[in-house]
Amino acid sequence: MSDQPSIPDPMQDAAESARPSIVQHLDQTAAYPYSRWEYLRRSAWLLVQRLLVRPSPARAYAWRAFCLRRFGATIRGGVRPSVHIMHPWLLSLGQWSMLADNVTVYNLGQITIGDHTVISQDVYLCAGTHDYTLPNLPLQRTPITIGSGVWIAAGAFIGPGVTIGDNSVVGARAVVVKDVPPGVVVAGNPARVVKNRVMKSAPVS
Repeated sequence: MSDQPSIPDPMQDAAESARPSIVQHLDQTAAYPYSRWEYLRRSAWLLVQRLLVRPSPARAYAWRAFCLRRFGATIRGGVRPSVHIMHPWLLSLGQWSMLADNVTVYNLGQITIGDHTVISQDVYLCAGTHDYTLPNLPLQRTPITIGSGVWIAAGAFIGPGVTIGDNSVVGARAVVVKDVPPGVVVAGNPARVVKNRVMKSAPVS
């Protein structure tokens, strides 16, 4: 082996000095951001959801509503068996409203859904985020409010803190990160208003 000292590489030194310093530090994040009671309650719910809710027959809406109410949910509409709900006690579903197949209700914060509203298959309702302006990324449990007479089409993403006004439509695969006014159609990523929702007269029977 040679005893000669290594020659510094100016290109490597320049690359290392150009690297930005890391602004977030995951070693500082809260190890247990929820209360002990909430962890216990959530564990019990996940067990019930897996063993009693998800295997239930498709038309067993009353049974699923019963299970959800036992864990604090306000349920007056229908929930399909494949719906995944994080915290039932932070969910309110209005009369005649529906959570369709494979909807994810990631309700770290409260999610409130009005009457006669359809949440179509594969929609993701995300009522939780992190404050990325702080190095320890503290958890934020930000609520979502969805009005009455709303249709959220397949695969849409509804972000934290969003309010969707009554009688609006969210297009398929839309990404909604800002409030939606009532009576409009929004689409795209990020979702924007594309037109007003104009209703036709009901057909004469």
